Amino acid sequence: MEVTSTETRPVLSADKPVKLFASSDERFRASVDSPVKGDAPENWLSRPGTEFRLLNYAFGASGSGEVYVSRSMGSVLDNVNRWLKQFAQKDLDQAGVDALEKIPMLGGQSVFVQAEGSYASGMGKPTVEGFALAGTVVQVGADIYTVKMVGPKDEVVAEREKLAAFVKSLRLAE
Repeated sequence: MEVTSTETRPVLSADKPVKLFASSDERFRASVDSPVKGDAPENWLSRPGTEFRLLNYAFGASGSGEVYVSRSMGSVLDNVNRWLKQFAQKDLDQAGVDALEKIPMLGGQSVFVQAEGSYASGMGKPTVEGFALAGTVVQVGADIYTVKMVGPKDEVVAEREKLAAFVKSLRLAE
């Protein structure tokens, strides 16, 4: 049987050459440069950004440590307490958040959050024992930016100073 097509359509921006061995993110998400840049330590493995991760890294010998920069919803207080809940810790009030250590980030003073124990990230993943969190949350204008490091406790502890240096290196892209 022979088929003849008589219809045409204009070429669209979605009509790009096929990229062999592309990741799911490369196939299905629009590739957009991150509005945030930073100087990551050499031992952190850069991963592609995602819809919610502006910058994304892996670290540690276990292969399960993650560091990522996000633009988040809510307030600084909301984000701090969301992270603490992932480790079954009590919420902080505003005075508790104000008392946290501060680290310069993106022209503001971020709060430095730490937790350890059983980590329940949500999103259908099982709880992981012996994990730790170190991260920062800052409000820049109307935006909330977060830097979250999570992984096995000993690996997070070993990388905390590098995390602080990374946070201080962050800048908004031009």
